[in-house]
Amino acid sequence: MELLGNLALGLETALHFHNLFYCFVGVLLGTLIGILPGVGPTATIAMLLPVTFALEPVSALIMLAGIYYGAQYGGSTTAILMNLPGEASTAVTAIDGYQMARQGRAGPALAIAAIGSFVAGTIATVVIAASAPMLTRMALEFGAAEYFSLIVFGLISSVALAHGSVLKALAMIVLGLALGLVGTDVYTGIQRFTLGSLDLFDGINVVAIAVGIFGIAEILRSLENESEQEVGGVKVGSLMPSREDFRQSAGPIFRGTILGSLLGVLPGGGALLSSFASYTAEKKLSKTPERFGHGAIEGVAGPEAANNAGAQTSFIPMLTLGIPSNTVMALMIGALILQGIVPGPNVAIEQPGLFWGLIASMWIGNVMLLLLNLPLIGIWVRLLQVPYYVLFPAIIAFSAIGIYSVNGNPFDLYLLTVFGLGGYLLMKLGCEPAPFLLGFVLGPMFEEHLRRAMIFSRGDPSIFITSPISAFFLALSALMLVLVALPAVRSRREDIFIEGE
Repeated sequence: MELLGNLALGLETALHFHNLFYCFVGVLLGTLIGILPGVGPTATIAMLLPVTFALEPVSALIMLAGIYYGAQYGGSTTAILMNLPGEASTAVTAIDGYQMARQGRAGPALAIAAIGSFVAGTIATVVIAASAPMLTRMALEFGAAEYFSLIVFGLISSVALAHGSVLKALAMIVLGLALGLVGTDVYTGIQRFTLGSLDLFDGINVVAIAVGIFGIAEILRSLENESEQEVGGVKVGSLMPSREDFRQSAGPIFRGTILGSLLGVLPGGGALLSSFASYTAEKKLSKTPERFGHGAIEGVAGPEAANNAGAQTSFIPMLTLGIPSNTVMALMIGALILQGIVPGPNVAIEQPGLFWGLIASMWIGNVMLLLLNLPLIGIWVRLLQVPYYVLFPAIIAFSAIGIYSVNGNPFDLYLLTVFGLGGYLLMKLGCEPAPFLLGFVLGPMFEEHLRRAMIFSRGDPSIFITSPISAFFLALSALMLVLVALPAVRSRREDIFIEGE
């Protein structure tokens, strides 16, 4: 009964006109940036963080969440029609989706992708609603040592599930943790690593870092490949799938939803890992695996369900524990902090309208996406014909205005430039920026819980292994590192992620 009461409160909050409006804006923007290659939800959310400062907290989070899971819908459109994934998580959809389009079956592929996404999003919302209260109660039992070990596990998991070299990912986390130390020490009030600059007394602006390394850097990288991004001449045709299409898609949608719901909770998992895992599973389960890669509708249905389920269940650790499972969730935590809300289990108790309103809005947003996506396909395809040299300067200008509007400080624009160029350089060196941002966002929490635990134990580090919960997460972290170091696992990991690049 308590769950039903919470859901009723959530629906009441989500159905307010202004929250419905921002939910619609979020899913529409999400679809748009999912379709446009080279933008992505991380960059878009980073750019819009300054805008959310003027909104109510629940409206801001509803809009940002809509952008994230809406991008999973939008990315499938260009993946199917143009063999050009708008999102990394839809790269696997392009394998069979584009082949279906070339065979004149683009309509059924798009329809199954949208239906699978809606079903997965609906089920994932139920999973979040059912698991959130239990995890929140569990999180209230966590002390400083337990939170420290959980953060270590999250950081190590993001390394294990990141692209490229494990050593480079570890280096990015360390760099993020180091930059998180800049500013005022919360225990002593001493200025650290500020180089005497008053602008750094409150630390480095997370919005400037996020927009720089994900927005500006990604735009610079995309401009290198502009000549490759041309709209093909595939016809959409009828959108109605046949009865056989539904029969072949039902199992993959269900299995993809379950798989995505489980993997989405993992730090570093989310939509990308879920879609690739679903495609691999469907190919192994199929009686005719030779069809995959040549227009198998199961290769569209499973991954599309998985990436949407994974995108939504990645909200679980962020909402219940205050720990981001990926870079988008790290930005969500940034949005909460901008609104003066401390992320963690107390959010559900102190801000029940926000907590349950966000959950309820996910189902409403999925309904909106289902109604939006298929009728607007023609518009999205025409939008792709806008030259990038017109589109990207407008995005950069909007980003600069948004960054400046947060504090009215020109120094933030210098940070934006530095981290934009730095992010581009990291990409060229093969260093993924996602672990860097996770390290930066989690750095202050990492330090705070470490120091607090050591104060409580009077300097005895055994507190981290005498606590069963803390010892469990540290053991999982060690196991994760050992597994990633194994040659067979390392080889398989590289094979999976090379396709998403």
